[in-house]
Amino acid sequence: MSHRIRLANESDAAPLHSLLQKAYAPLLEHNIHFTITRASVEDVREVIRSETTYVLETDAGLTATLTTRFQWTPAKNHLAPWPFVHWFAVAEHAKGQGYGREIIRYVEETFLRDTLKSPAVYLATAIEHPWLTSLYQRRGYEPFHTATNPLGVQLVYLRKILDQHAFDVQENKPAVRSLNELRALA
Repeated sequence: MSHRIRLANESDAAPLHSLLQKAYAPLLEHNIHFTITRASVEDVREVIRSETTYVLETDAGLTATLTTRFQWTPAKNHLAPWPFVHWFAVAEHAKGQGYGREIIRYVEETFLRDTLKSPAVYLATAIEHPWLTSLYQRRGYEPFHTATNPLGVQLVYLRKILDQHAFDVQENKPAVRSLNELRALA
């Protein structure tokens, strides 16, 4: 089966919403709630507009997805100075075929590390999720924070260092200044 990874566009909103709803529905049985489980097609369209959403497309249509949110995305809480990945999903019919691993590797390595030169990436998942935390840890992610999401779900935040040298340099630099701080210096 042929496939390709590409950036999502607004015309993908409805099929992407369907893929995400189906992928996240089983979590509701475990009382795990993420905002995507309550999102509309328009919410998905807005994320496509304001964040970077990749889709893996096969002959069967949209088969896997992963979205990256950046620090400059308005009205979002940013816990760390690195890109945040979320809305990871693989269609039920495609599980176990390596598509999830492929889209994660593409976003982490080709897009974030090699193109944007990001030293690290982070994500969050439910502490109670039966297998996701261990999956991410096997992929090199390390827990660094816990919190509760607006829907009452306990989360673990995990980071992955993509470029150790760049990460070490960033860790030793002063924090980025806000525009107001920079204006005050002028």
